[in-house]
Amino acid sequence: MTNNNIIIRFDDVLSKGQYRVLSGSFLKMIALITMLIDHTASVILREMEFANISMLSIGSHDITLYWICRTIGRLAFPIYCFLITEGYVHTHDRKKYGINLLAFALISEIPWNLEHSGSVFYSGQNVFFTLFLGYLAIVCYEKFRNSHSKLLLSLLLIFAVSLVLRADYGFTGVGFILFIYLFRERKILQAFIGCCFFSKTWVILFAFIPINMYNGKRGFIKGNVGKYLFYAAYPAHILILYFIKQRYIGY
Repeated sequence: MTNNNIIIRFDDVLSKGQYRVLSGSFLKMIALITMLIDHTASVILREMEFANISMLSIGSHDITLYWICRTIGRLAFPIYCFLITEGYVHTHDRKKYGINLLAFALISEIPWNLEHSGSVFYSGQNVFFTLFLGYLAIVCYEKFRNSHSKLLLSLLLIFAVSLVLRADYGFTGVGFILFIYLFRERKILQAFIGCCFFSKTWVILFAFIPINMYNGKRGFIKGNVGKYLFYAAYPAHILILYFIKQRYIGY
């Protein structure tokens, strides 16, 4: 049996309903919670002595509370990327979907800058820009898929923009979103090659467990209020963490 046949059989197993028990809303909550854990560690715990005390040593590596939280946080980005592809597939208005992503990228910029530099100016851009550029990459693929030259040029332009903006996760993150979209029907292959995008962050592999348990249903987060609250959680939590650090830790 060839490796390709093995992958196809695993994909067939995953396609069976009994393994798909997580709604899109549940995935959103996983992504949100792991992101909160990650950012809390990055902004607050990294400054706390107790969070950097070694609890266990594996070889030359010390396991600390800070390390555990940052490791858990690595699950968030792949799930958000997957949700972007699902949003693109299922939205009734793809243009409005893209506008919403760009709008929250702009809204999140000042909180992001404050968190990273303590001022309204910072050289890097927040992850919403990465998600928006990933959305644009999918749009370009769908529009120019039959014209290889146009597709290549448009994707190169998007990757260049991600580099100029210094968007979070850079062109790797943008390419990852497009890859997730292209291989959305090949779950095992998606997980395997997806990990190659972030080869130094092995824990990303575990993000594909809940992704592959997705059942295609929206879940309990419904309507515009729920949707925009989920978007707004990103700039809101960044701003809260910034004020906490200013009040209790300081730059």
